[in-house]
Amino acid sequence: MILSDRSIREAVAAGRIVIEPFDDGCVQPSSVDLHLDHRFLVFRNHTRGLIDVKEDLSDLTEQVEATDDDPFILHPGEFVLGSTSERVVVPDELVARLEGKSSLGRLGLLIHSTAGYVDAGWDGQLTLELSNVANRRCSPGRRARGGRCRPPSPRSRRRPRPSHRRRS
Repeated sequence: MILSDRSIREAVAAGRIVIEPFDDGCVQPSSVDLHLDHRFLVFRNHTRGLIDVKEDLSDLTEQVEATDDDPFILHPGEFVLGSTSERVVVPDELVARLEGKSSLGRLGLLIHSTAGYVDAGWDGQLTLELSNVANRRCSPGRRARGGRCRPPSPRSRRRPRPSHRRRS
């Protein structure tokens, strides 16, 4: 069973599901649109010949923050980690599902690669696995994707790589 917009609103009002901040205008027929945060983890693939998961990978990513004056550009073929600006709490009796917005998918922005489920009892911001198979600007606050709930059967360094700066 997937929750309807009415059921989602009731669960949020009762505190069973928490979305902070919550915008009722983002509730869709069976999902809630969440927004893209301003922080991204950029992979520094150019620093390694190959990635070995058995090695320490702490230097593999760099956090980048976008602003209105200095947006983050996700170029074609690139992959970064982002997150929702909202904190989401899923109750113990439900799981949630991450889904990309189809309008963004048709433009070539993919929201998740593998992490489609949000486990029962989750509390925090949701991680987005962002891939661009087109040329799409990622702006903080943009609606990133919708989430569906169902019962279970789910200030950093500001030195981005030059390719992530706005081009003049």
